[in-house]
Amino acid sequence: MTFTGELVKSAEAVNGSLWLSALVALIPILFFFWALAIKKMKGYKAGISTLLIAMVLSIFLFKMPVMMAVMVASKGALYGFLPIGWIILNSVFLYKLTVKTGQFEIIKNSILSITEDRRLQVVLVAFSFGAFLEGAAGFGAPVAITAALLIGLGFKPLYAAGLCLIANTAPVAFGALGAPIIAFGNFGYDVGHISQIIGRQLPFLSVFIPIYIVIVMVGFKKTKEVMPALLVAGGSFALVQYFSTNFMGPELPDVVSSIASIVCLVLFLKVWKPKNIYRFEDEGTVKAASVASRPSYTGGQILKAWSPFIILTGMVTVWGLPNVKLALGGNYVATMTAKNLPVVPFYETLDHIGHAFKFLADVPFVSGDLFKMVNGVKTAEVFQYKVEFLAAAGTAILFSAVISKFILGISWADFCKTFGQTLKEVALPLVTIMSVVAYSDVANQSGMMLALGSTLAATGAAFKFLSPVLGWLGVFVTGSDTSANLLFGGVQYNTAVQVGMDPFLALAANASGGVTGKMISPQSIAVACAAVGLSGKESDLLRFTLKHSFYLLLVICVIVWLQTNVLSWMLPVLK
Repeated sequence: MTFTGELVKSAEAVNGSLWLSALVALIPILFFFWALAIKKMKGYKAGISTLLIAMVLSIFLFKMPVMMAVMVASKGALYGFLPIGWIILNSVFLYKLTVKTGQFEIIKNSILSITEDRRLQVVLVAFSFGAFLEGAAGFGAPVAITAALLIGLGFKPLYAAGLCLIANTAPVAFGALGAPIIAFGNFGYDVGHISQIIGRQLPFLSVFIPIYIVIVMVGFKKTKEVMPALLVAGGSFALVQYFSTNFMGPELPDVVSSIASIVCLVLFLKVWKPKNIYRFEDEGTVKAASVASRPSYTGGQILKAWSPFIILTGMVTVWGLPNVKLALGGNYVATMTAKNLPVVPFYETLDHIGHAFKFLADVPFVSGDLFKMVNGVKTAEVFQYKVEFLAAAGTAILFSAVISKFILGISWADFCKTFGQTLKEVALPLVTIMSVVAYSDVANQSGMMLALGSTLAATGAAFKFLSPVLGWLGVFVTGSDTSANLLFGGVQYNTAVQVGMDPFLALAANASGGVTGKMISPQSIAVACAAVGLSGKESDLLRFTLKHSFYLLLVICVIVWLQTNVLSWMLPVLK
């Protein structure tokens, strides 16, 4: 096949065979697993190697022109740095500021004042607080910040990262103010209805996740000792998650559910304590009554210590508001005008500022030459370099750090020195992130992911059980539930209609299944390792999370399959 100035993605690119195309598309994925889990290759080496393999396959077997493959990869690498890598860099930087100024000791003791028990600390920080950050910001910030917090509390880096990745499962489907579900609106699907279905799937997982992460941490016997608190944390989250998804829409389930979980757990721990306080082996297990006294801090000192994270929470929440996000990205005026809506002067001013920090350009050799088939019609795909610096969540975190600088009283010299040290520490992890996002774009745009998705869809009746696997696969490759929903939404809907499955259930299954792939996504692994100083140890973290990803995926597959028949009464009626 000669390049005629355009490329039409096909699921049957390799010798006209769907199954052969899917087998070839699996090669980079299998290589990445082998490189990390078996060969124990450093993350950045595995990421770059996987990218190169995908590019070779896309060029020679999927018939992608050489320059197109190179430029598609460059676009992915840029996105890997900003917004994704930018979030990680500034999240770690903010944490290091609290350590540098001695404020993290106060943060640590304030958490210890709630509970000395390591089992309950991981639930409070990784599950409850992490879910809030996922709902407000997403894109890696929750794992980066909560893992750093746990390390400061005394958790080993590998366990801190692994437990935070598993804990992040429950809120991913509604992360970043519902972006993954809102993405389905691009297909014209009813996002409110999809939100309701997911709200009748994930609460089962939400109740289970706090119990599960503690079992992973200490085993079932020691988990039973804190079961009441775990049920309060997970149960309150699940209950509010159900009501918010079914009666409020997809934007706020994570935010309101996590707040409910934090408040309920903290209040519960004021009246209930575990019989034994669990500590790590080198600390020993002691009776609650004999816990050593802690330093005493005033409310003002505690507020000052937590102020960087309070400011962070406020900033990323404001940054995520629809009109603010549009304005900071320089898209507000155009969007309002297109919808014939009034333009608010404040947002218009913000829009002008956002434009000054925005870069948008067609990707050479790609834009106007890349097509996909939609219902038998060849449709051009928009493919652009897009940098919206002010709108990026990482910029909100950086501004939080600047504001915190004045509250914490650190000099500009130490502030800049700490930023430089942070950049040096996360440099290689940033390379890993950029390479795996570049691979994701090459796999998507060459037709590799289309081949894998179409092959799974060709399983017929078994699709009713396997539907969540598409979401899992999409998040593994792209690192984003939003991207996975955009990638496979059409495949899910159309296949479900063909096999007699509720198409909206299939869409919900894509989002719910996707949450279980987040913990093994190369991007997530790289982010977590960067946050806890485990650069080069990505293979250890992948081996830690891999089996848990499969277990939880199986749970979602069973729930979805049951909802196609014996539990079909659980599904809401489309209005």
